[in-house]
Amino acid sequence: MRFIPATLLLAALLPAATKALEAQRAIPGGTIRSGSLSFDGRATTGDFTGTTRTMTGRMTGGPDLSAVRGWVEAPVGTLLTGNRKRDKDLNKSMESAKYPAVRFDLTGVMPLATRGDTVEVTLQGRFSIHGVSREATIPATVVLLPDAIQVRGRTPLNLKSYQIGGLSKAMGMLRMHEEILVHLDLTFAATTSLTSRASRTS
Repeated sequence: MRFIPATLLLAALLPAATKALEAQRAIPGGTIRSGSLSFDGRATTGDFTGTTRTMTGRMTGGPDLSAVRGWVEAPVGTLLTGNRKRDKDLNKSMESAKYPAVRFDLTGVMPLATRGDTVEVTLQGRFSIHGVSREATIPATVVLLPDAIQVRGRTPLNLKSYQIGGLSKAMGMLRMHEEILVHLDLTFAATTSLTSRASRTS
C-alpha cells in the first residue's frame, strides 16, 4: 500500500512530462508545399466563401515549436468567391492594385495540448491587409509529419479594422457584414526529415 501514492504521482506527472518532451521536439525549417487561405463572409444576398490556393511562405526551424517563426502571403486578386461580380467588388474594396497581397507574419508559437504528432497551439503574429498591420492570435493545430508540417487555424477578422470600405451598396440594401472568419490550411515541406532530425538530437 505504501507504493500507491508514488504510483499515483507518477501517473499524474507523466502527461505533463510527455507534453514537455513533445513541445521540445526539434522543428526543421520549410517552405509552403500547398495550402489555402479562405474566408467566410455574410451578406444580404447570402453567405459565401472566398478562397485562394496561390500561397507563398516560409518557416524557420528551431529547437522546439515555440522557437518557430515565419510568414505566409497570398495575392488578393486570386481570391475567388464563385461570383464574378462579387470578385470584382472584392478587389475594388481591397484596392488590390495598390495593396496586392494579404500577409501574416508569425512572431510566436504557444504550444498547448499534445496528442501524438498533433499539437494544439496559439499562433501569435501580425496580419498586413490593405496597407494596415494589426496584431493577431490564431488558435491552430500543428501536425508533425515525417517530411512536412501541417498548420490549420481560423480566426475572426473585422474588415473595418483594416480600413476596407465599400461594404454597403444601393443605399444600404446590399450590404456585406464587416466580420468575417479567416481560415488557414498550410503544408510546409520540411527542409530535413523530422524523423532523421529527431534521431540526431536524441
